[in-house]
Amino acid sequence: MLALTAASPLYRGYVTDVDARWDVISGSVDCRTEEERGLKPLGNYKFRIPKSRYDSIDSYLSPHGDQFNDVPVLYDEAIYQQLRAADIDHLLAQHVAHLFIRDTVSLFSEKIHQDDTEDTDHFENIQSTNWQTMRFKPPPPHSSIGWRVEFRPCEVQITDFENAAIVCFVVLLTRVILSYQLNFIIPISKVDDNMKRAQKRDAVLNEKFWFRKNITTCVSPPEATSCCQTSDTDIYTSLSVNHIINGKKGEFPGLIPLINSYLSGMDVDADTHCTIQQYLKLIQRRAAGDLHTTASWIRDFVQTHPDYKQDSVVSDLINYDLLSRIHGVQSGDVSCPELLGTSLKSKTQENIPAAMERAESH
Repeated sequence: MLALTAASPLYRGYVTDVDARWDVISGSVDCRTEEERGLKPLGNYKFRIPKSRYDSIDSYLSPHGDQFNDVPVLYDEAIYQQLRAADIDHLLAQHVAHLFIRDTVSLFSEKIHQDDTEDTDHFENIQSTNWQTMRFKPPPPHSSIGWRVEFRPCEVQITDFENAAIVCFVVLLTRVILSYQLNFIIPISKVDDNMKRAQKRDAVLNEKFWFRKNITTCVSPPEATSCCQTSDTDIYTSLSVNHIINGKKGEFPGLIPLINSYLSGMDVDADTHCTIQQYLKLIQRRAAGDLHTTASWIRDFVQTHPDYKQDSVVSDLINYDLLSRIHGVQSGDVSCPELLGTSLKSKTQENIPAAMERAESH
């Protein structure tokens, strides 16, 4: 999803050779000391920390994923033992203790003295400054909000339509995984590898990513097994974004065909179905290379601008014209079929359709 939503090719007035912001932000908030980075022997600090606090996840939390935690997880032993003594399972205790290998990066005077039996601000201060690709969020105290998981690798897009398409795609995919009882888990080391590849220039077209091929489980329903058959027994393979999203015969069914299979069994009203299909078509065409990513669109705009001198410099005039064009595309005053396609009219209403409410209740 980072490659598919890549939107950050320009930094500090220059065109760069990357498409996404992940490593840039990772470096900008990397507060590890030289000892923690392994540049000096440990003396004043406890841990040698392999990653910035802004990076990909370090471990899976489910028992099914434990065997795929193939990268050692660094954690605070005292906190881990405290959690285990309170009957917190190993994987969750390890995850929380891992968060506490770092100090907080901010502290508010009015939040220092808290009753930790009633408030979670001290925990959230650490939790919210560990920026990873996924975030496991316990419910706030005295709240009806449940347990949540944030999906965080995507970059923001220019238009509401694109952002809605990405959100819709991710939410529908979670429903497919739960309904079809699918397994997409790959080793953490391969997740790290994928993150590095996803930031490269035109990664959506040129890179391949580790992905699981045999995604059904022993409890998957027949409608899942019928559309997920593969021709060999390899668990993982390297696939292009196009093949992951749209499918590759004999290797992987494709995420959007899986979503469409799921939707075919749902009672979805015509307007909602029309809107969903427009969203999915945008994802499909971008994965196939028929539409630009935001990053490639921005780079092309700069490099074809009359004021561009082929020196990577984004002049004030180029910057102004780029922002003006983005504003026009965002407001709908400027057509941009190379980025968005031609059909952008959503029929989504403010009220949640009855069919979707029923789906949520299941």
